[in-house]
Amino acid sequence: MKILVIEDDLMLREAVVAVLKEGEYLIEQTGTGDEGLYLAEGGVYDLLIIDIMLPEISGLDIVKRLRSTGNAVPILLLTAKDSVEDRVTGLNSGADDYLVKPFAVPELLARVKALLRRTGMGGKEGELCYGAISLSPKLKDGFIGQHPLQLTSKEYELLEYLMMNKERILTREQVFDRVWGFESETAIGIVDLYIHYLRKKIAPYGQEQFIQTVRGAGFMLKGK
Repeated sequence: MKILVIEDDLMLREAVVAVLKEGEYLIEQTGTGDEGLYLAEGGVYDLLIIDIMLPEISGLDIVKRLRSTGNAVPILLLTAKDSVEDRVTGLNSGADDYLVKPFAVPELLARVKALLRRTGMGGKEGELCYGAISLSPKLKDGFIGQHPLQLTSKEYELLEYLMMNKERILTREQVFDRVWGFESETAIGIVDLYIHYLRKKIAPYGQEQFIQTVRGAGFMLKGK
């Protein structure tokens, strides 16, 4: 799962990033509001962690901008302000949760996990489910009912990304960046090849139609 951390306090940001990486989350980070908004609008994330007091654009303004465009990504606000009025203002702006500094690491991780569960990104023991398809992060494999799909590592990562963004169109560039990384020497056409591989793996169970190609846009996991 991919998380964007927007925090101008370098020491705090590095500490948060280190803790999240230990939890095997993929992390992007920035210390300014304008770059944070740019990244949030252009990328696909499973969670945003945003400080309210940021240079250039405030955290509250970032939240409002994202919500005004229909971006429903879960957002956890960080702030030193702990009055009821401040918390209400943050939540009314469109944030999903609010954490007051200084905070304990276990509480941060608990809030992160709770937000991911609430949006269907983290189920029982971290499992992801969509229709008859499920993923087990512990086993690094997918299942149709009780039948293992015997996915390769890249097939697993691709299906995981599709499931975490179910019913949302993902461009080839987004998929390539998430699964292979833009620094990879592999050509972007590898995305289409692995989409084909995934469909073949789930075809014997009549589930291949769930992985849809959206002409001129990209791919989407959606039941017909």
